[in-house]
Amino acid sequence: MPAQPVIGVLALQGDVREHLVSLAECDVIARPVRRPEELAEVDGIVLPGGESTTMSRLLETFELLEPLRKRLADGLPAYGSCAGMILLAGTVVDGRPDQQQLAAVDMVVRRNAFGRQVDSFESELTVTGVDGGPVHAVFIRAPWVESVGDGVEVLARVPDIPASGAAAGRIVAVRQGSVLATAFHPELTGDERVHRLFVETVRAA
Repeated sequence: MPAQPVIGVLALQGDVREHLVSLAECDVIARPVRRPEELAEVDGIVLPGGESTTMSRLLETFELLEPLRKRLADGLPAYGSCAGMILLAGTVVDGRPDQQQLAAVDMVVRRNAFGRQVDSFESELTVTGVDGGPVHAVFIRAPWVESVGDGVEVLARVPDIPASGAAAGRIVAVRQGSVLATAFHPELTGDERVHRLFVETVRAA
């Protein structure tokens, strides 16, 4: 791998630009990925927030679904935020019947668990592997993780306090091998620490 890893951002739909900006702050080469040949050139991939069913359909339309599944199975490091977390899950509750899963993380995710877009939620999270104090997490129509398999490390939960409501204690960040997923959107807050955690994973791989 070169001194500067090349990290792609799946650029079919969602907050692609924000992830590219965050990655650019992490001393890597960040590129949008829309075609299989672009996917073949990256050392890691980010699946952005957006609308998971739309992204699933576009993965098929752009003939990226199977190449991405294969690269993930071969160990490509990946990071998914919000909709990206849903795509990476093995099982989705409240998803569409025709929704395609990448099944890179052994977890059950509940789609839109935090409610409608107007019901966005913010919280301060302690995230394992992220130094420098709590992460200010923004959730927008976000999923949460209902359960994880034995090989999955839980990195963060919503604080189990009354102010968290139904989200109290829910799992919102996980890692399995070189795949990282968060229910929240670090790309929207200007805090690159979660992206740096992913970059460290890419460098280690």
